Amino acid sequence: MIIFAHGIALSNYPAQFAFRLKALGIDYGEARVGVACSDELGMLAHPVETIEVRRIDPVSRIVEIATERGTGVIVIGMPYRLDGSRGPAAVKVEKFMARVARALPDLRVISHDERLTTVAAQEKLHAAGRTVKDSRSVIDQAAAMEILQSYLDEQAP
Repeated sequence: MIIFAHGIALSNYPAQFAFRLKALGIDYGEARVGVACSDELGMLAHPVETIEVRRIDPVSRIVEIATERGTGVIVIGMPYRLDGSRGPAAVKVEKFMARVARALPDLRVISHDERLTTVAAQEKLHAAGRTVKDSRSVIDQAAAMEILQSYLDEQAP
């Protein structure tokens, strides 16, 4: 089941209940995939891990994490251009979303605008005293947290 945040609904799952489900946030990249998870109340995003694509199939690992954590919704960052249009990166993410949706047919898989989330994540890591070099291992998790937190904030009643 895929629901794109830009209005194309491919699921009849009641959207008004999405904020009640534990969610995973995903920052997709060809080399690394950042993963974050919401708390039990669906209010705060927390880092989980960075999946090294060369070492582990990201879809298989996301299935494991979603199962372990009792996830009800997967929120995948959609890399829209600054003007809101979709480019080649967005097409890659849509293909990745389809793979995740096929692997987790009982879960809701949605996209969420990820514009500037990596920049925001890097700024927060820098404010916490991390250099760019020190941040490499966690930047994808931090970006996944930004994506998920943005989604959670929009779902709040």
